[in-house]
Amino acid sequence: MAAVGLTAVAAWVPCRSWGWAAVSFGPHRGLSALLPRKPQRAPRWLPVCRQKTSVSFLNRQDLPKLAYKRLKGKSPGVIFIPGYRSDMNGTKAMAIEEFCKSLGHACIRFDYSGVGSSDGKSEECTVGKWRKDVLSIIDELAEGPQVKKEVEIKGVWSMPSKYHEEGFYHIPYSFIKEAEHHCLLHSPIPVNCPIRLLHGMKDDIVPWHTSMQVADQVVSKDVDVILRKHSDHRMKEKADIQLLVYTIDDLIDKLST
Repeated sequence: MAAVGLTAVAAWVPCRSWGWAAVSFGPHRGLSALLPRKPQRAPRWLPVCRQKTSVSFLNRQDLPKLAYKRLKGKSPGVIFIPGYRSDMNGTKAMAIEEFCKSLGHACIRFDYSGVGSSDGKSEECTVGKWRKDVLSIIDELAEGPQVKKEVEIKGVWSMPSKYHEEGFYHIPYSFIKEAEHHCLLHSPIPVNCPIRLLHGMKDDIVPWHTSMQVADQVVSKDVDVILRKHSDHRMKEKADIQLLVYTIDDLIDKLST
């Protein structure tokens, strides 16, 4: 599955030597059931003056350097995984870092190769390469619709999007073909850890039913699907951000106990 704009919060399997939660954007219990559980912790996340985190670069042999910002803190930490062509300076990424800072937890946000401040050419990017980027960040830093035939001929798909200033995302055909090797919904997904899927029901890019499919296929027993009735693809409203940080708060508690 190419999870474009899918808002997901997952506490990764502790099979590696780090204890981190991973948050992916770029897809549920109701909101009323979630928020009242932590009323005493909500005041700790406040919109204070942000202390800027300096940009660092992860050097990799024969691979583009990745730009990242790391906030040091206690475990479990949070890694923000951007959506398609999104960078580490988005609203959600900054809000999560601020939230982690308020609790004293570590946080990492980064740019994919070919995006933002990272090295690489965007037209040469693939899902597989971005997957390697995510694994590099984890290992080194942490303690859609059917395409028409003309895409093959032109070599690029101009995907309409109201989220791009040009009105389109120009996706190379090579990116689409390579992504076919990473489809997940046709068989069980071997992830056995706490997972939270957040999805806006007004999402016009990724149907919220995709979150239900993911929840059905993942092998983990601890999976919650949280639907926001009036939220769109980006889930950038204040209430969406609040739900996101509360969900991360719950995962941190689960990993810490």
